[in-house]
Amino acid sequence: MRPLDNVRNFGISAHIDSGKTTLTERILFYTGRIHAIHEVRGKDGVGATMDSMELERERGITIQSAATYCAWEDCNYNIIDTPGHVDFTIEVERSLRVLDGAILVLCGVAGVQSQSITVDRQMRRYGVPRVAFVNKCDRSGADPFRVAGQLREKLNLNAVMIQIPLGLEDKIQGVIDLVTMKAFYNEGESGEVVREAEIPADHPATNHLIYANILEEAKIYREKMLDGLSPFDDELDELRLMEQEIPVEKIRAAIRKGVIALELVPVLCGSAYKNRGVQKLLDGVNLYLPNPYDVQNYALDLDKGEEKIEMLTDDTKPLVAYAFKLQESKYGQLTYVRVYQGKLTKGLTIYNQTTKKKVNVGRLVRMHSEKMEEITESSSGDIVALYGIDCSSGTTFTDGKVNVNMTSMFVPEAVISLKIEAKNRDHLVNMSKALNRFTKEDPTFRCHVDDESGETIIAGMGELHLDVYVERMRREYGVEVSTGKPQVAYREAITQKAEFSYTHKKQTGGSGQFAKVGGWIEPISAEEAKDYEFVDDIVGGVIPKEFIGSCDKGFQSCLGAGGLIGFPIVRIRCGVDDGATHAVDSSDNAFQIAARMAFRETYQKAKPQILEPIMKVQIDTPTEFQGTIMGNLNGRRGVILGTTEEFAYTRIDVEVPLSEMFGYATELRSMSQGKAEFTMEFAKYEAVPKSVGEELQKKYGGAKRLGSEE
Repeated sequence: MRPLDNVRNFGISAHIDSGKTTLTERILFYTGRIHAIHEVRGKDGVGATMDSMELERERGITIQSAATYCAWEDCNYNIIDTPGHVDFTIEVERSLRVLDGAILVLCGVAGVQSQSITVDRQMRRYGVPRVAFVNKCDRSGADPFRVAGQLREKLNLNAVMIQIPLGLEDKIQGVIDLVTMKAFYNEGESGEVVREAEIPADHPATNHLIYANILEEAKIYREKMLDGLSPFDDELDELRLMEQEIPVEKIRAAIRKGVIALELVPVLCGSAYKNRGVQKLLDGVNLYLPNPYDVQNYALDLDKGEEKIEMLTDDTKPLVAYAFKLQESKYGQLTYVRVYQGKLTKGLTIYNQTTKKKVNVGRLVRMHSEKMEEITESSSGDIVALYGIDCSSGTTFTDGKVNVNMTSMFVPEAVISLKIEAKNRDHLVNMSKALNRFTKEDPTFRCHVDDESGETIIAGMGELHLDVYVERMRREYGVEVSTGKPQVAYREAITQKAEFSYTHKKQTGGSGQFAKVGGWIEPISAEEAKDYEFVDDIVGGVIPKEFIGSCDKGFQSCLGAGGLIGFPIVRIRCGVDDGATHAVDSSDNAFQIAARMAFRETYQKAKPQILEPIMKVQIDTPTEFQGTIMGNLNGRRGVILGTTEEFAYTRIDVEVPLSEMFGYATELRSMSQGKAEFTMEFAKYEAVPKSVGEELQKKYGGAKRLGSEE
């Protein structure tokens, strides 16, 4: 056996409230890592082990992915429990980027939900093999058979049930393994005793039978399982045709082959909360998910034009490690890394491939939620953490013997933004520290100062996402902040051509100022994709060449604030075709002032209008909510571009003004029972309706206007 044959690096991912953290708690209990089970919203006030953040325990949700390790029989497991809420999708993204396999957890009642679809997309993006676990089979209305069907229909996965439940709802007692054709009962106070028995012909706890009895049902589903496995082993069909006994190891080998090839998803079932089926899931992870040798990982060779090269899970090769998650603690920055190649040891000098700086590995630890265990070395294929290393998320480390970078992870665009300001000016330094730390830790959390308004804007994946960071600022940095809608970046533009002729004269003692300019301003069409153009149509030198640029500068100085609501002016062409000079009094400054005043006199004649940013929005929703969502979009001045139906889901493409999209994330989830999601990106600027324009002019009545020259 090779050193890492018995290692499994896997994550637990699902839609919110599918029971991921509860499942992880049982895994830790059954593997001996913890000695008592605590619930996510437990009455004892302790909370689940993997929800180490105070906010997580208060809200009963997972906010940060948490890593742990444990052993099951002869296998070592590195586990990452990830959030289910769409707002924290980057935690799932970066975990799946470094893991070899995953457990896709599904609710036995709700089945495939919106975030299940997102997680499936992420697993496909990184080629992560997975097993599916239908959880909550103890709940009223649970039906793992229907959920397996949804995996095939909604996610287009080759889902094959390798277990069926032994009873359902309040009568669930364990599971039936279709590979060994044995019944496994969970007994004991916490389901810690697994009793293996023959499948009973008739079982009083079973209330879900489709066929004559539970043994007959198991035989039927076993045949369905073998049908699904036949593409992965030709001998299986031959043995079935000859009605010979199929060795258990042969069936397991076929399942493992299909899983690693990403062509099969075995479906297991149980109830983590009721302690049913978890140990058999642990067996399934051992038997069917890949070890580090089974997975191909690639890096880019920077010495060969970013040529793709395979990373080998081999301790003797040069070190290549990838920092996928950062976490600040009272002792400094904690950096989670996946070692892809070579060996990482305490005291080793490693190179940051982004900054090209070298650092020493002072502390090397193995994580168990927020607790850590000091270690001296880690092998290739391992997931560990470094203390005191300054780097950004997505950094590659080497030992200097190779010049490579691991391929980066996908970072989705932010969908919502808020204006933020400290209530107390004394807190500005701490607010800045908090924002710097959060943007470094979380690639989906963005922060910038708006050039036009001077407001500090934070952006993220949803209102809950930003709410959590605002709360963390208060708790961890003592900063009280107020938030509000950010200022929409409106624009102004003219709609028709207007001509001007302006003479600037100013006489004081000594030399004065004189400049005369004549010309026009006109709109530029949106198709030309220009915000400003200057045209020199001077003939005969009535304005000398050295002053033509002065006219251009004068016009441009007016574009920063329009006369309607004080926002920048775009899509405008300014031209000069006439003028006059004075031999002594004409100057660069005089022509700049003349152009500026000519522009201001002419702007209102050109019928200016207000433009607003229009966003291209894509919504994925179960078809049942399509009508409600489209009606809501119409109320937000949305223009539906088209709809696409796939399975039971509909994709709606729509253009909506940005000013109408604030608060939409929360409203969309409310309309769709949390099942719909959306993405948003800038599309174009368009004129606002007259009524909206009048409201904006009232609102910005005190804004900066085109004033007179000082």
